[in-house]
Amino acid sequence: RLDPQLAWRPSLVVYLLLTLISLTLPSTCLPSESSSTATENTHVATNGLPFPWSKLRLPNYIIPVHYHLLIHPNLTTLRFNGSVKIEIDVKNNTNWVVLHSKNLEITAATVLDESEANLFDKALPVLDYPPHEQIAIFSPTILTSGEKYFLYLEFSASLNDGFFGFYKSSYKTTEGQTRVLASTHFEPTSARMAFPCFDEPNFKANYSVRIRRGPSHIALSNMPIEHTVELDNGLFEDRFEASVQMSTYLVAFIVCDFKSVSKRTVTGIDVSIYAVPHKWHQTHYALEAAVKLLEFYETYFNIYYPLPKLDLIAIPDFQSGAMENWGLTTYRETSLLYDPDVSSTSDKLWVTMVIGHELAHQWFGNLVTMEWWNDIWLNEGFARYMEFVSVEATYPQLKVEDYLLDTCFAAIGRDSLNSSRAISCSVENPTQIKEMFDTVSYDKGACILHMLRHFLTDDVFQSGIVRYLRKFKYRNAKNEDLWDSLVNVITLTFSYCWEYVTYRFVGEHIDLKKMMCTWTLQKGIPLVTVKRQGTKLYIEQERFLKTVQPSDPLWQSMQTGYLWHIPLTYKTSHSNNEMRHILQIKSDVLVLDEDVDWVKFNTDMNGYYIIHYDAEGWNVLIELLKVNHSAVSFKDRANLIHNAFQLVTAGRLTLDQALDLITYLKSETHNVPLLQGLGYLESFYKMIEKRNIADITQNLKTYILQYFRDVIDKQTWSNEGTVSDRRLRSELLSLACDLGYTPCLEKAKHFYQTWVTSNGTISLPSDVTETIYMVGAQDENGWQYLLEKYGVSMSEAEKCKFLAALASSKDSSKLLRLLELGMEGSVIRTQDLSTLIYTVARNPAGHFLAWNFVKKNWNKLVEKFQLGSFSMRNIIIGTTAQFSSKEELANIKDFFDSVKDQSSQLRVTQVAVENVEKNILWLERNLETLRMWLQQRLN
Repeated sequence: RLDPQLAWRPSLVVYLLLTLISLTLPSTCLPSESSSTATENTHVATNGLPFPWSKLRLPNYIIPVHYHLLIHPNLTTLRFNGSVKIEIDVKNNTNWVVLHSKNLEITAATVLDESEANLFDKALPVLDYPPHEQIAIFSPTILTSGEKYFLYLEFSASLNDGFFGFYKSSYKTTEGQTRVLASTHFEPTSARMAFPCFDEPNFKANYSVRIRRGPSHIALSNMPIEHTVELDNGLFEDRFEASVQMSTYLVAFIVCDFKSVSKRTVTGIDVSIYAVPHKWHQTHYALEAAVKLLEFYETYFNIYYPLPKLDLIAIPDFQSGAMENWGLTTYRETSLLYDPDVSSTSDKLWVTMVIGHELAHQWFGNLVTMEWWNDIWLNEGFARYMEFVSVEATYPQLKVEDYLLDTCFAAIGRDSLNSSRAISCSVENPTQIKEMFDTVSYDKGACILHMLRHFLTDDVFQSGIVRYLRKFKYRNAKNEDLWDSLVNVITLTFSYCWEYVTYRFVGEHIDLKKMMCTWTLQKGIPLVTVKRQGTKLYIEQERFLKTVQPSDPLWQSMQTGYLWHIPLTYKTSHSNNEMRHILQIKSDVLVLDEDVDWVKFNTDMNGYYIIHYDAEGWNVLIELLKVNHSAVSFKDRANLIHNAFQLVTAGRLTLDQALDLITYLKSETHNVPLLQGLGYLESFYKMIEKRNIADITQNLKTYILQYFRDVIDKQTWSNEGTVSDRRLRSELLSLACDLGYTPCLEKAKHFYQTWVTSNGTISLPSDVTETIYMVGAQDENGWQYLLEKYGVSMSEAEKCKFLAALASSKDSSKLLRLLELGMEGSVIRTQDLSTLIYTVARNPAGHFLAWNFVKKNWNKLVEKFQLGSFSMRNIIIGTTAQFSSKEELANIKDFFDSVKDQSSQLRVTQVAVENVEKNILWLERNLETLRMWLQQRLN
């Protein structure tokens, strides 16, 4: 241990010595990339000296092997101090060790030899270069390649006020006392805020963690406690078992006073759910789900979970949904806690899916980690997809497959903009890396994996990913490593590699790796046009874009170079069997065995592409749905609705054709296509309502309520029925009350008054609770009562419903008060501010209010949430998505220009601008058509 008194203090002699060394050391002592940089003096440390490394990525000549980490948070002063002894493997002779550190005060630094003896009798100088979040430690003696060394550092800092690094959180007890805890969130680049480290995913190492705490607290980390030592000053030091090899972003430690429930899996893994003491009763469902899902994954992946325990903990202040830290997964309370008295069936599904996601990461992400953040989809796309695979297998009654289409619809919405990106694309700095955690990585990643699984069959897909996990366990992998593993499985399974593909794809030979690279290395989604002439189908592919048409001069340049290998599937009126064809060229011709009445491509929407039929093709399908919609599956019906309205937005199909297609919905019995069609009508209503186009707004409202009155009136205000029934009830009654349907409003008001009279003690039907609250929030007394209830509620699921209701008020002063409470962070937690801003922006009364609030508080929001984070993206997209005029577009562009230093780093600002351009085009193309269509229907 190095005495703090030996901490380095700069002097003129040291300055001169360091400057001289940095300019004269041979290339074997300094990384070659840094030599010219040091000479040119372009990268200067905080003390004015040249920094010896010029790149954002760390040099690879020093590899961390084992971290010995001591952390001591003080929950009174809200500071922490610690030390880290890192065993390092030196690959090239050097005098410098460069690693990451952000906002840490390094109080001591030295290098130890193999026997852990100090190599130097004085503390070593530390250079700090904040732009790259790097520090450099200078060793007067060359560190020799092949020798074993330890880097020892002591440090301190304040617990972070935000949601990254080692940060403070708090909660109030039932008696109103405030309790403080300290928790970590490191992904993607914030481990460096808690301890100096080599904070890149390919620097995997082992970790031995010690945590000091008071007697009233517990400490948690990735591994179980080995033993606890009582110190002289009344503190305790928990010493945890050494971890397996893992990346820095997966390290976690927490000091809190939570309670837990535990259960052991059939393979002996101890699973525990932690929460604040008074929410202990909300942990039991999560425990049941976690055990069941962990056992499923061990069987599915055919690889045992490698740690002796798995903790799941609900943190009161948490920005994202959850985090997969190995052995200590952390969650927002709404993502882990389930209260049977107030949580809805959607809440239950959400908790189950989030647990399924984080547990999938214990293999995809933790056991095998992407080599660099450009391939984060290997973590997130797989975890998102495995949510559906795992929950469908373990909780089939939750009907999770109903939501997979929504996931792919969301991906297409982003991917059909020119501002989209490839699934795997180059990123360097922390802001760019944070932006990779988006719809493309998660949702598109999941959808192309679903397409691939359907293409290969479940068994081959499963065998391929097991092979991938086994080959790269405790290591890092790249995009192509996954494809190689799948190709190897096919090769081993069949005597001739493509015999299998020949069987399934009518003699076509394909290169699986090349095929999948067309989906991961280029942005966008293909549009496949189908023109039928007798028994011949003329098919052609192009890039699908919603804001640029073929008549636009930019069209051709945006199409150049785009070609996908598309596993097409289709059914006809004369065949129950799915037919297949790989479209690997721009255009092709398929020949049917016989003349048929209709052809439907992209069976069950298992593929990630848009289909556009010729005029006759659409007319036949529209008529089919009217006459016999059950001739195609509910997924096919939802797919047709989605494709039609996407093509309308792109100017490739007329709006009246798409509206004619959904007139069959009066006979629809499945919630997925019904909600898909209603969702489009509702989105049109919201956009036109904000534009104050009175006649269309009124007529569209009247049409929805008249046309869907029967299905609305069938809904009961209860918790009865299947999960699908309950989801439909929740959505339909919410829409009906929002549109002012009198029977709906009267029923909601009755429930609300009864609930208020009981002082909130009676239980409301959980699936319609939010709708009841929203109706109650529309008068002064109701709004104030809900705000009071929000402040004292012990259920985060219930508080979300309260907040949504409060944000539905038509009183702009109340909406502004909510936003100010969210910014202040006491009554409404800061973690909920981005969702609150988004919700207020969806309210016609809060549309401009929310955007002006964001502009006014931009710097504060960036400070709270970090540039590039999900919260900032949610705020930007949420407040601009409903703008639809050229004046609003100019307003957005002007603001982004005014914060250009920040906005220029963000891809999401381009997405926001293009979204508004899309809305403007939609209104220009479709407003009059919608007006005429509604008049004809209502007459």
